[in-house]
Amino acid sequence: MAEWFLLRLPRAPGQELSWIMANASGELLSNPEAGSLELAAARIGGRRVCVLVPGTDVLLTHPELPAKAGAKLAQVVPFALEEQLAEDIEHLHFAIGKRPAGSAGTPVAVVAKNLLEGWIAALKSVGIEAEVMYCDSDLLPENPGQAVALIEDDVIVVRPPGGAPITMPADALGDALELVRPQGELTAQSGRGLILYAGAAEWQRHSPQVEAVRDRFDGVKVQLLTSGPLGLFAQQLPAAVAVNLLQGPYEPKNSRAAGLRAWRVAAMLLAALVGLHVVGKAAQLTVLKRAERTVDTSIDQTFRLGMPGEQNAVDARRRMERRLLAVQGGGDASGMLAVLSALADAHGRVPNVTVQALSFREGALDLKVSAADADSLEALAQTLQSQGWHAELTSGSAVGKGYEGRIQIKPGSAS
Repeated sequence: MAEWFLLRLPRAPGQELSWIMANASGELLSNPEAGSLELAAARIGGRRVCVLVPGTDVLLTHPELPAKAGAKLAQVVPFALEEQLAEDIEHLHFAIGKRPAGSAGTPVAVVAKNLLEGWIAALKSVGIEAEVMYCDSDLLPENPGQAVALIEDDVIVVRPPGGAPITMPADALGDALELVRPQGELTAQSGRGLILYAGAAEWQRHSPQVEAVRDRFDGVKVQLLTSGPLGLFAQQLPAAVAVNLLQGPYEPKNSRAAGLRAWRVAAMLLAALVGLHVVGKAAQLTVLKRAERTVDTSIDQTFRLGMPGEQNAVDARRRMERRLLAVQGGGDASGMLAVLSALADAHGRVPNVTVQALSFREGALDLKVSAADADSLEALAQTLQSQGWHAELTSGSAVGKGYEGRIQIKPGSAS
């Protein structure tokens, strides 16, 4: 995954921006730097851009919203918060986060549209297009059993366990800590401590106020940030559940998003192609199976015609090959070809005889023939005998106006 470029916008005009780089796991790759937008743009170098905007300009809240509002949730949120807002909701942008499991509230970030549009325009003016944009206080670490606070310059941010961050002036530190302290009598089992992040100067200035409320918490742990909170924020990026302000009409149209859409289209086309391939192969298999049945039927019919008396067509090809080799192996007058040649010659001399069926077995050819009278059948037999074949009229009977009989032809001398 690509590295992150975390860019923090200043709270007041004229102040410098700050930035830091981190890998996909949140490990810092540089020390915090400060400078102009142009200098920040030159430092990005193909990294994913996350922009942090001042928490003093964004309202973070967790209203209870319909669980199944679906796509209409964005339409419901402004009216659900209207009474809590001093500004007309038409001038505000509402970004919705993912509701945590087991929570009744849904994270919502509210910011003035003109502010958001100004930030985006300033970034685009130097070629920066953010992938995500968070409120900086929304990246303050969350602890399920302890309150978390950050003192920076003249601002304090507090986050109660499972709650939204609250940004207040540092002069109201006592009131801010009162909002997140445990309610009721403090006991050893209350389990509500305080983790406080602060710079060295901020801690020196506000430590008396913190010490004054220490007994209201089950322990206070102070962590000094020698280089400011930007490194702390960067470490939260991999598992960030912050609300992305770039939603709706402000959703980025950068190359990464376009690339993802292109991959989705490619994946859909590939799935369609695979589906068509499977359907085509299934249709081809059906056609082949039908053709196979037709061929099997044809083989069975051919086998029974070529080998009369055989009832089982198993291994038909090999059995017919053996029979053909046996026939061809004769090589003299005892072979099938020789007897058929003699029959053809005799039939040419007695043309008024019709061959209805024949079979060749063990060197003998059995004929079923018909003619106008018995004399014609006898003439055919005598013609074969004159050629050196043993031809015997084995049966005969009158059928209608003609005569049918059977003649067996074997190799031998004339009778």
